[in-house]
Amino acid sequence: MTDRPNQCFPPSAPLANGEPQLLSGLADGRQSSAALAIARGARRCLLAHGHATLTEVTLPNGRRADLATVTEAGEIWIVEIKSSLADFRSDGKWREYRDYCDRLLFAVDRGFPVDVLPADCGLVLADRYGGEIIRAAPEHKLPPARRKVLLQRLVRVAALRLHALADPEVVLSE
Repeated sequence: MTDRPNQCFPPSAPLANGEPQLLSGLADGRQSSAALAIARGARRCLLAHGHATLTEVTLPNGRRADLATVTEAGEIWIVEIKSSLADFRSDGKWREYRDYCDRLLFAVDRGFPVDVLPADCGLVLADRYGGEIIRAAPEHKLPPARRKVLLQRLVRVAALRLHALADPEVVLSE
């Protein structure tokens, strides 16, 4: 973690330029508006902490992480977004993310009953305007070979998404 404050963007301050443009991977139609709002706020918070984030990243085990981040120090974090208690209770795949990150966190909105979330995961409270890291995630260092594979995957996904912005007529596969 950095020495930056946990409060990243005040929840009452909207973006000056309005809604962000949706990029490949950000929303594929499966996310609820609540999940998209949580993702936006969590990403803002993590950016303020020096993270570069990608949404909807397929991991080597075939699972898709809601958010995958790389810190300034090169740590890989995965953030699982939960928009409701029913969403959390019906989806246990987040346990399979732990082998692909240095830290695992949940991002939820302020109305979520956080006491049901695992204590061994970090916690971000977020809304569409920003977020706050409430509980730091314990570190469990990735083996160097796995870190290399994951960093290469994240770079490739980011580069392909940038290419798609520059040349939207080309169909790219992540």
